[in-house]
Amino acid sequence: MATVAPPTVSIAAELPAATFSPRVQQLLAQMTLEEKIGQMTQLNISAINHTGAGGDVTLDSAKATALVRDFHIGSFINGEAVPATQWLRYSAALQRIALRESRLHIPMIYGIDHMHGASYVSGTAIFPHNINIGASFNPELARQTARATILESADLGHHWVFAPVLDLGVNTYWPRFYETYGEDPLVAATLGSAFVREMQTNTEIAPYKVAACGKHFLGYSDPRNGWDRTNALIPDQRLQEFFRPSFQAAIDSGLKSIMINSGEINGEPVHASKAILTDLLRRQMGFKGVAVTDWEDIIRLVRIQKVAANEKEATWMAIDAGVDMAMTPYTTTFCRYVKELVQEGRLTQARIDLSAGRVLQMKDGIGLFENPMPRADRLSRVGDPALRAQAVGAARESVVLLKNEQNILPMAPARVKRLLVVGPSADSRANLCGGWTLAWQGRPEEAYPKDVPTVLEALRREYPQAKVEMLPYRDAKGNLLLASIARAARQADVVVLALGERPYTEGLGNTSDLTLPDDQQQLARTAQASGKPTILLMIGGRPGIIRSVAEGTPAIIWAGLPGYGGGTALAEIISGKTNPSGKLPFTYPQFAGHITNYHHDNNENSLDLSDFGAGFEQRGAKYKSSMLTEFGEGLSYTTYAYSGLALSDSVLTGPAAKLRATVRVANTGARAGQEAVLWFLTDEVGRVARPVRLLKHFEKQPFAPGQSRELTFDIDPLRDLSYPDGQGRPQLENGWYTLRVGSQMMRFRYAGGPVAGTTPTTSNTTGAVRPSGGPLPAGAATAATSR
Repeated sequence: MATVAPPTVSIAAELPAATFSPRVQQLLAQMTLEEKIGQMTQLNISAINHTGAGGDVTLDSAKATALVRDFHIGSFINGEAVPATQWLRYSAALQRIALRESRLHIPMIYGIDHMHGASYVSGTAIFPHNINIGASFNPELARQTARATILESADLGHHWVFAPVLDLGVNTYWPRFYETYGEDPLVAATLGSAFVREMQTNTEIAPYKVAACGKHFLGYSDPRNGWDRTNALIPDQRLQEFFRPSFQAAIDSGLKSIMINSGEINGEPVHASKAILTDLLRRQMGFKGVAVTDWEDIIRLVRIQKVAANEKEATWMAIDAGVDMAMTPYTTTFCRYVKELVQEGRLTQARIDLSAGRVLQMKDGIGLFENPMPRADRLSRVGDPALRAQAVGAARESVVLLKNEQNILPMAPARVKRLLVVGPSADSRANLCGGWTLAWQGRPEEAYPKDVPTVLEALRREYPQAKVEMLPYRDAKGNLLLASIARAARQADVVVLALGERPYTEGLGNTSDLTLPDDQQQLARTAQASGKPTILLMIGGRPGIIRSVAEGTPAIIWAGLPGYGGGTALAEIISGKTNPSGKLPFTYPQFAGHITNYHHDNNENSLDLSDFGAGFEQRGAKYKSSMLTEFGEGLSYTTYAYSGLALSDSVLTGPAAKLRATVRVANTGARAGQEAVLWFLTDEVGRVARPVRLLKHFEKQPFAPGQSRELTFDIDPLRDLSYPDGQGRPQLENGWYTLRVGSQMMRFRYAGGPVAGTTPTTSNTTGAVRPSGGPLPAGAATAATSR
């Protein structure tokens, strides 16, 4: 094994002591080195329960006492869904031990993966996953998700919620795709920051406060091979323009903590990247909170990524890069190695004070010192019907109608006498919810609340006069029962194909093929061959390739992972009680192995592909697009007309100038509905290849039949026309821009020259001048070169 020369002493960005509260400064002055290191350490529940199983929410007091007394552990994490009263007993006992065994009576902070509601507490409201909230284009639903989460868990001692996911859903193969708000940076930024603000500023949970955790900083969601925790190849400019904004918006909204990307960017593990964790996150983006590792990721630097010869070296690399807390999560070796590194002079006391201080500051900021103990007098909030109703409402807005030939939908109950429901998701609660529900990978079907309606049960409620039946499509040995499905389909008025996948997340959800499984394709074709109308429901965490069966079905609904309200929402949309308003927050692929996001740069594939057969010719048919359905598409049971797009001027004369765009949107149909109005801008010529279009503003409004509204978008040159270089400096170019909203399009010109106070660079052939943006703080320039 090669020897490793001792690196230089850590010189990570250090804050002056005055940035911490007086309480934290006083604690740091009194604490021993070992006590500070304990604040930087986080252990899993399995280290302190009786069985060592992650779902065992019981406390072995002897284990917990030893860990707090001997190692001063300041944080514990996770568990699985158990009743609120059990969490209350567990949290109270653990906190009492922490306060008793801590020499300075420092409370423990408990972290938990409540991903779409208080998902690790039994009987709570389970909202749609983020990808569905993205489809709603409604920030209010992100806020409601955060509110429900803390109303049903803050009193139980859940101080630190590991949400929201702020990653960008640009790779549909990635098994955590459904945890994102979709592929657009503005949508992720807007919805993510709404979630953070509600979670951290809600006053209904007083005297408690909760810290949110944005994850996973940064670029985690675009692995080159689509598999979890693997290498991403992301140019610096793209990292700044697409992956930074959602985290920046959350930081600007007061985000108290971030969790770090478990993978690599351009070959460098993010957990060991000072360029990302200090130069970018701290110096450029201004983050002042706690940076926590993901699961066992310091050890992975040795065992998996092999950038460190041993765990001690990996520990130095991670702390030097900017890590504050190690989710170890099973061992206390981190404590020993950090102490040795300080004793050897490779880590300074000031560096330890910085991370321990950040952890203590987060505890102080949420009032944990004043209110460390959980309370039992508001447990009626858990299972509140009003929160369950909001989860159903969110599901209604999050479902996307992709296809509706000859207006087969809605199917009013009076029209249907016999309805057949088949497929793996027909009578499944687990499939509606996906991973991170009750447990990490979900739970067996029988563990889900029986009062949560499946698609089958909800359709029976919605069609009380019809015969709604379900047939299994496999026998006990796994053989397909297509003959019985064919007979039943011929007797039905309509067949609902509830397709999809079982819950998964992280590496257990890795896939090499998004194609709809062969058995589900056969099931769909069997139903289609009956000659009866089929409604295809796509239920799952990522878009399955359905090209082989899409043409044969008149109606397709993308349901995603709509949570506990999903069955009700789907049944109501099929019957017409609910008018669908969701729009895809990602581009739905048509071919396995090919992904193109809507905001791709200009290239030959942006052109009319009728003359390009290679790669787009399948069995004699040519496709003008490699995508089945575009970002932002979604049908309604009413119609909307866009007209009268107007601009307050045709030229913007400087970076401080403003341009107001107005458009009239009218509901021209006979039904009330909601329309998400999406405004796109195209930079027609750019020195860096520009996206063919990029969402710059959106809002969702209700429309009564015949109602029209004038909607506005105020264009700010620095916010809406500039783009960052690889170091985050704004580049604002003279030239033409195209604005698109609905069916309307209009051009305007920016002729304002460089941003005031900066040095212009060379012009391109269109006369565009870009500002330099000025130098970054000392040390930040390495961000563009060291990855």
